[in-house]
Amino acid sequence: MAALPKPEIILTHESDLDGLLSGLLLRRLARKLFDQDIRLEAHHYHSWKQRQLRERSAWVCDFSFEPRMDRPDWLVLDHHTTETPAKQAHFIHDLGKSASLLCYELCCQHGLGKPELDRLVHLSNVVDLYLVEDPDFELACDYGNLVKTYNFWNLHALIDGNPERLLHHPLLEVMAVKRRVEDPLGFEWSRQNVVDLSPTVGFVDTVVGNSNSIVHRLLAEKATPYTTLVTLFVKSNRTVIASFRSENGEALKVAQQFQGGGHANASGATLPRSVQTAEDGVLYLRSVLTPTPKKGGNLTSLEQAFASLEKKG
Repeated sequence: MAALPKPEIILTHESDLDGLLSGLLLRRLARKLFDQDIRLEAHHYHSWKQRQLRERSAWVCDFSFEPRMDRPDWLVLDHHTTETPAKQAHFIHDLGKSASLLCYELCCQHGLGKPELDRLVHLSNVVDLYLVEDPDFELACDYGNLVKTYNFWNLHALIDGNPERLLHHPLLEVMAVKRRVEDPLGFEWSRQNVVDLSPTVGFVDTVVGNSNSIVHRLLAEKATPYTTLVTLFVKSNRTVIASFRSENGEALKVAQQFQGGGHANASGATLPRSVQTAEDGVLYLRSVLTPTPKKGGNLTSLEQAFASLEKKG
């Protein structure tokens, strides 16, 4: 077993359970190996792209491997597609495993495996890879939605940085009720309110329910004519995050047009600072995806976008 470099920092993805669990597992591993609590830092794709990597050594998880990360004392664990070969960094890569599973396997090599983590990592792997045939799929989605609903650092504080405390957490009851009650209602409403962004990309507005579940169902049931569906999330600081989903690899290609990244069928991007509302987001997405104005004038609001859609119907 090769010796691991001591990190100055641990860097992880802020947007989902996979990133949270990966970061916590690596922090625990570093504590065992070096008897020190290493600082954990979490980023969305945009802030990660903008961050300067000044550290001499670091551990990175759940971010696509890039040339700037290929350094002698850097450990990178990831499962996204990359075209960059590792020449200097310690790179652990597997497209068929979640980042949290890769991190946990490394932890187990150093004696940190335990039944509670076996279970939690399994659930994280199921939801991150969206393994719909797994018998634990619905429960795994409830766990994944904890981070989506309460956000990375709030949840981190609630469990005091101990991943085992997520197992059987009382908030899972809230997630289960939301799934049973809100998702069916949200699906029916969203199905009738998909907005055209381009011939192949549609914006899915949501008023209630889990947007990921709603979008995946729309794709699975071929309920829209679009191969890629987009949802928008407006953060408290007015930053707008676009989430792209598809079934045949189209999502990543679309996200890359907005300097985003992720998986082939599940990607994300942070929109420019000038975009501060969902209405702004729809107009901006359309301007990039369909740069030539349609005959008859530009749409100037989300309401007009819906009106255009209704006329088509």
